[in-house]
Amino acid sequence: MTISVRKLSALALLGAALVGCGGGAADTAPAPDGPSASTAPSSPTPGASAGAGASAGAAPGPAVVRKAPPTMAPGPGGLTPVFERARKGGEKVVALTFDADMTADQGRRAASGERFDNPALIDTLRRLKVDSTVFMTGRWAEEYPDQARSIGTDPRFEIANHSYSHYAFASPCYGLPTVAKQDMAADVRRAFDAFRKAGARDVVPYFRFPGGCYDDRALRALGPAKVTAVQWDVVSGDAFAKDGDAVAEQVIDGVKPGSLVVMHCTRSAAPVTEQAIRKIVPALRAKGYRFVKVSELMTGTGTGGAG
Repeated sequence: MTISVRKLSALALLGAALVGCGGGAADTAPAPDGPSASTAPSSPTPGASAGAGASAGAAPGPAVVRKAPPTMAPGPGGLTPVFERARKGGEKVVALTFDADMTADQGRRAASGERFDNPALIDTLRRLKVDSTVFMTGRWAEEYPDQARSIGTDPRFEIANHSYSHYAFASPCYGLPTVAKQDMAADVRRAFDAFRKAGARDVVPYFRFPGGCYDDRALRALGPAKVTAVQWDVVSGDAFAKDGDAVAEQVIDGVKPGSLVVMHCTRSAAPVTEQAIRKIVPALRAKGYRFVKVSELMTGTGTGGAG
């Protein structure tokens, strides 16, 4: 079956074994057939209040309401839906997304000192007040649970699923090992489990295919996981890049209203991303752009999603 990969030729810039960012995940366990509805409840949790954790006897605060993130309806035959960019309204918003890639077999490299995280990038996003979405592998969350929890409990970010293993869901895919069809949904669930175990909260039911590679077979196999697949329309070219200014220029030139940018949060595989962000953010703001998470970009775009 022919692989339906968005921007596949440009994606070659990303390389085959991209590795992690320093992200976060949810304190809610995925349901047997996908992420739990409690990951982003649409109604207040019974007894929850803004004053939770206050001293005994304090007056309760207002109930905390966490709106469920928008998702897209399944395609024909239950195919997992795919979202690439907002196409309606023309509002100057852009979603910067960061893949925290660590494959299941890279533990030995991490143990020898290779860094698959990039806390300086996360710190810069916080300092510049940039809302963004981190697509994290479960293996990365296991390697850096403190960072996963920190990102996944910061309202500036949301954590999305980038598989547990970072193995390919369609082949060929830049030399990545391939997940068997019968194991695809389980691989996604295992990542949600890792996020929950790390103690992160702000996890959304979105999934990004490793390498961006997918086909109808993979979309069908992921149906039980009940996720919306998220791709992109702007490739940053930050993977293995050495010139942060060139990365920044590629993003600035490529962004249009509603764009979704793919970047990486990894010191070893994307060493100049933080440098590029320091140029990208003020340049796009000067053009009138506002930075949003994928969940906000997806809201109200006529994609068939809720919210």
